[in-house]
Amino acid sequence: MTAPNPADPFPLAEGERRCVFIRPTVTSDLLDVGEYTYYDASEDPGTFEEDRMLYAFGSARLVIGRFCAIAAGSRFLLYADHMSSGPSAFPFTMFSGAWQDATVDTFLANHPSKGDTVVGNDVWIGRDAMVMPGVTIGDGAIVAAGAVVSRDVEPYTVVGGSPARVVKRRYSERDAARLVEAAWWNWPIETVTEHAATLMNGTVDQITAIADRLRAEKDMGLESTSAR
Repeated sequence: MTAPNPADPFPLAEGERRCVFIRPTVTSDLLDVGEYTYYDASEDPGTFEEDRMLYAFGSARLVIGRFCAIAAGSRFLLYADHMSSGPSAFPFTMFSGAWQDATVDTFLANHPSKGDTVVGNDVWIGRDAMVMPGVTIGDGAIVAAGAVVSRDVEPYTVVGGSPARVVKRRYSERDAARLVEAAWWNWPIETVTEHAATLMNGTVDQITAIADRLRAEKDMGLESTSAR
C-alpha cells in the first residue's frame, strides 16, 4: 500500500469528494498550502478559496502548512473590520462590481492589512471555527469547534471559545519544542507512512529518535558525497 497522492484533490475512494486536498486546487496568489492538508468540503458548494477565504482584498495571504485537517464550516478572514472613520460603516467594498471598484482603494488606504494569516503544520481546526486576520497558529495546535481565533496560538496548544483561549497544552514547552524540531511533516513520505501508527500514538522520544536517525543518515550521505 502506498500513501495518498498529494496531487489528487480527492484522495478517498473513487467518487468520494467530501475530503479535498487543498494544494492541487489552489488558483489564488493569496493562498499557499502544503501537501496533504485537507478540508471537509461536504457543506461547500464552491472551492476552498470561494467558501473558506473571506474578504481576500489586497496583499494579505493565507499560508497553511502540511498535514493539516480543516473541518466543515471553518473560515479564514483576511480582512475583518468595517471602516468606521467616515459617516457610514456599511462595507461597500465587500460587494463585487461598482461598489467594490469605487471603494477598494479607500478601504485599503484607511484600513491597513494585519499581515498574513499563518497556520503551521499538523494543525487541526474544528468545525465552524473562525480564524481572524494576521493570526499565527503554531505547529501541532488544535482549534476547538466554534472557536474564534483572534490572537496567536502556541505550538501544540489547544484553544477554544470566543475569543479563543488556551484550554490546555498538549505537551510541555520542552517537548513541544522537541516535536517542532523533529518536524515529522517534512520527513520523506515513505518514512511518514512507515511510522504512521507511531505518529498517531507514540511518544515524543520515539518521534525525536526517528528524526535523529534521518538526520544522521542524511549527514552520512553528504559526507560520502563530499568524500568522492
